[in-house]
Amino acid sequence: MRLPEIQGTIRRRILVNFRVDPEVMQRQLPAKFRPKLHEGSAIAGICLIRLENIRAKAIPGLPGFSSENAAHRVAVLWDEEGRTREGVFIPRRDTDSLLNHLAGGRLFPGEHHQAHFEVETTKDDIDFEMKSKDGKVTVQLSARVAKILPGSSRFASVEEASRFFESGSVGYSVTRDGTRLDGLKLVTRTWLVEPLEVKVVHSSFFADERLFPPGSVSFDCALLMRDIEHEWHSEPDLYV
Repeated sequence: MRLPEIQGTIRRRILVNFRVDPEVMQRQLPAKFRPKLHEGSAIAGICLIRLENIRAKAIPGLPGFSSENAAHRVAVLWDEEGRTREGVFIPRRDTDSLLNHLAGGRLFPGEHHQAHFEVETTKDDIDFEMKSKDGKVTVQLSARVAKILPGSSRFASVEEASRFFESGSVGYSVTRDGTRLDGLKLVTRTWLVEPLEVKVVHSSFFADERLFPPGSVSFDCALLMRDIEHEWHSEPDLYV
């Protein structure tokens, strides 16, 4: 049995975004999905999110909990019942929460690997580092709140980038099953993003040349969301 709705506060959510050659990206996706393109490139990345006061909506008196989390994700399209849907495919989730690790994929959708996080933030600066306990994934980010996107971004404006990611509220995560994907939908009361000036960015996933040959992936931009009230809703599983 899974909780139908979970609610809380997104204290900090960073979307670190990369442009990827569409054919290379397609090879990393289940056949059901195809990359959602922007200016001819697939858009993939990492969602680095701090959740606070997370609790079951149906049990308002239940104490909430907090966690640091990272999800590697790809913007995708797929066809379902005669219409095209969009969202994100999530090949990997990591967390510092034992509850997320134990209950993910059971009590609520999304299986999580355990990881160690070191995060330092001020009003304008963020230094983030994550290392998974299985040694397979590392993420590093050093960034500062900015006014505009970097000149190298393929998004024409913050508003254009915001619209692209807002429409990808449904995520499907890999499970141990191998043929089943866990579905989860993010519902926010508000949606506001700020651009980040990135000084250092690294993901061992996107740096893996066995998956992404040289020249097939490049950093595009990073966006920040803060203090967003939200809910997580279960979506029907997908089978691939």
